[in-house]
Amino acid sequence: MLAGRSYHSGRAATNRSATSGGGLILPPLRVNVVAYAPTVFRHCQHCEVAFEGIGLGERIHRAEAADALPDDLAADFQRVSDWVHALLDRHPGRVAVSVIDAASIEGVWKALRNRLRRFPAVVIEGVGPRTAADLATADAIIDTRLSAGSTPGPAAAGSTGRKEAHSPTAR
Repeated sequence: MLAGRSYHSGRAATNRSATSGGGLILPPLRVNVVAYAPTVFRHCQHCEVAFEGIGLGERIHRAEAADALPDDLAADFQRVSDWVHALLDRHPGRVAVSVIDAASIEGVWKALRNRLRRFPAVVIEGVGPRTAADLATADAIIDTRLSAGSTPGPAAAGSTGRKEAHSPTAR
């Protein structure tokens, strides 16, 4: 899982929506996870092709990702990653998750806007953003919101209308 990328049912987010019982099409519930994430820098496109051709590309990126965070932050990110995958498996097509690096500009903005002081943090958008300090609380809020069938539309969530899928960039 990469920071700065949106996930929807285990894939990059698309425009598909879940259908509720009465045939009403509901947009997925938007969940932002702000966490310290491993940063991996890429080489130029030509070098990447050459490294992949000789079988070094994946090995280099794994080594960089393994050294990108201290052990305690890497363990936190792995816990968040496992939680996101379990959430997407439990609610296929009903949630769209964005993982945001807390050290990025967007992460700092989300932290200021939602008054986040500890990471990882989960911001569940609805009528107003709700922040869950721990993943169990976030699970309960998400399950309640989805069981009530009250996944908000973009206007209710205060969306700026920007696309969900982010391009992976080096930070």
